[in-house]
Amino acid sequence: MQRILVVSVVALFVAWAPMFAADVSGKWTSEFDSPIGRQSYVYEFKVDGTTLTGTATQSERGATEIKEGKVNGDDISFVELVKVEGNELRIEHKGKVAGDEIRLRRKVGDFAEYDIVAKRSK
Repeated sequence: MQRILVVSVVALFVAWAPMFAADVSGKWTSEFDSPIGRQSYVYEFKVDGTTLTGTATQSERGATEIKEGKVNGDDISFVELVKVEGNELRIEHKGKVAGDEIRLRRKVGDFAEYDIVAKRSK
């Protein structure tokens, strides 16, 4: 009987664990080299369940609204839609949260992909 209870609790935890989003609410900063030069970003995240919203502010372009944001366990993903010369450019971010760091793969349209790290602002 005790073994059945333990197995049931473990099964429940495994099933529900992905629903608990990592705590990424707040301000995060990132500086990185890209194909167009050095960039500085400030990310302001808000989390409601597994839904991620907020802004991504690039020092030269200003703020853009985060779209399609999700946090599932320590997985995070979101999109920036940026206007460049009258065209909309899709920038996808996917990665993992580890404490006060987020390691992201950044895909800029069909032009470039590279890794960045965002750090929680204290």
